[in-house]
Amino acid sequence: MPTIQPEPHKIQAWAEINRKYLGQGVRVKRFRRPKRSQIRNRVLLAILMAKDVKLSQFAEELSISSRSVSAWVYEGRIPSRINMDKACRILGYPAHILFNEALINDSPILCQPYSSRFMKRAQSNSPKRNKILLGLCMVYDLSVTDVSHWISIHPGTFRKWLHYGHLPSPVMQDKAAEFFKVPPTILFADCDA
Repeated sequence: MPTIQPEPHKIQAWAEINRKYLGQGVRVKRFRRPKRSQIRNRVLLAILMAKDVKLSQFAEELSISSRSVSAWVYEGRIPSRINMDKACRILGYPAHILFNEALINDSPILCQPYSSRFMKRAQSNSPKRNKILLGLCMVYDLSVTDVSHWISIHPGTFRKWLHYGHLPSPVMQDKAAEFFKVPPTILFADCDA
């Protein structure tokens, strides 16, 4: 019984197709876009996004699994004391800011009047002094201009808070805290007194 040999031109055609489509590589986004209800520790994710640190990179620095860090952010789990101390040391924030149990358990959804979009230039063209405020805008995909209009302040004033770490008046702190549903002591922790 004769064996059937594949025709060489068919093999070459498949090789070309594979090179064309498989050789392009896969484009992976820097951060996945979770649903808003999936984020339990918004402040930790905001700081990581503002510092442009992936969850897997952060886990590697802590010498733990990336699943553990994902559980801290998306499930609201509190790490062990050793891992909490390491995370605080690496990110440069105290535990009451990174792992605030009241915020983690509350995890509200922001009420924005209409959809908005975070502009990457807000992140790249500034000194980024208030990483928590910048990161929250990134987490919720909010335009700096839109947020300033929603809380009734001038966009330039909001940018001063964001980029230069200016501490707003207590009334303005309360307005921003009410919108982001984060206490002013945490929201403006990066600001100069």
